[in-house]
Amino acid sequence: MKHLLSTAAVIVLAQLGIAQAMACTPTIPTVEKGKLTVAAYDYPPFSVTGPGTKIGGIDADIVARAAKENCLEVAPMIMDPAATIQAVITGKADVAIGSWNRTEKRAAVLDISGPTYLDPMGIFSKEGFDSVEALKGKTVGTVTGYLWVGELQKLFGPSLKLYPTPIALAQDLEAGRIDAGVDGYNSGIFLQKTTGGYKGVVIVLSKPDERVQASVQPAQAGILYTKGNAALGKALDLSITQQHADGSIVKALQAAGFDAKVGDVGEPRMVK
Repeated sequence: MKHLLSTAAVIVLAQLGIAQAMACTPTIPTVEKGKLTVAAYDYPPFSVTGPGTKIGGIDADIVARAAKENCLEVAPMIMDPAATIQAVITGKADVAIGSWNRTEKRAAVLDISGPTYLDPMGIFSKEGFDSVEALKGKTVGTVTGYLWVGELQKLFGPSLKLYPTPIALAQDLEAGRIDAGVDGYNSGIFLQKTTGGYKGVVIVLSKPDERVQASVQPAQAGILYTKGNAALGKALDLSITQQHADGSIVKALQAAGFDAKVGDVGEPRMVK
């Protein structure tokens, strides 16, 4: 009798497994059927790479949940920052992560999910400068490709030095080769708290200055995905909305050391 019961239990479990597998069938078109190919670069705490091809971080967790909800397996592709966008544009990847801001320029070549969190502009200096006005007459650095680069170039001209990466900017700032840096507040705070980076540097949110719109209305981050893939976009937006509603995104932001306000995205908007 015990043997018969055990056999029956195995059959029931097997049938349940088959039913679950049938119930979870991917329907969203992706680069590789049944998989969500994620282009990522190392930008903690939003996109964390390694060891091997593993990825983690806030953005990675957001897309992993969306993938699971849609019966997709995450397939990471680790590459340089600029290459992640090209991977999506050329159809090699389905999505790109790494705290990418929602901008009209990017929306012209690929689609962007609903907002995940804010990406405030920060001012980095040993003196604790807290406004764009306070940087007048100083040698200032920022990173190529950031939203505020054009506006800062108009304000500071040759006094503005551009860097290829935040790491290069931090090195010159710590060494005193520039007086201040304008960089992402989120990443700066995280690196300072977790890795001891930006030694002797004070990182503050910039006071609003109409000449630099990012200081007035912080950009919203989102997940980049293949242009025209409406099914994927709908799935990402639904999942992100649910993750905001249940507090998952705010919890992840607070765990990384950010103020909960960074998760208060407001209505969707695009930066021009």
